[in-house]
Amino acid sequence: MVSASIFVFALIDDCFLLFLSVYYVIELSDLESDHINATTCCTRLNRWLLPETLAQLMTTMLLLLSFEWYFLIFTLPMTIFLIRRIITSRRGHLGYYDPAEIYNRGLLKSYIRESMAKMAYYLIGFFVFLFSMIMALVQSNNVENPAVPI
Repeated sequence: MVSASIFVFALIDDCFLLFLSVYYVIELSDLESDHINATTCCTRLNRWLLPETLAQLMTTMLLLLSFEWYFLIFTLPMTIFLIRRIITSRRGHLGYYDPAEIYNRGLLKSYIRESMAKMAYYLIGFFVFLFSMIMALVQSNNVENPAVPI
């Protein structure tokens, strides 16, 4: 039952991250079509950088502590990417998304591609954790109620 609860938490956390990546795509698309200005968009996106990283880190740490190695290998690259993104943010900028440079060097297009890739990653993770949760619940039910041979 413990592994089922781990997968339930991972599934809920992955849903949050999936909705957050959809929010990133919507905000960046609004900026691309000039529905909002760069300062507003970057402020809104930078506000969610740390919660996104902490949510991904919580799932990774939970999988590490529960010795779920295959799922840890699945979540570790995104965790490293998000932590590196926060650590390597440039000095003197408002955050990872900077309104003064978002239009320079095609950064806006790369941010949109990055958000789409994260959305695909979290969507795959959603189905992986959903399948794992169902399998863990079925296995725990079989252990608790073994079939009686006739």
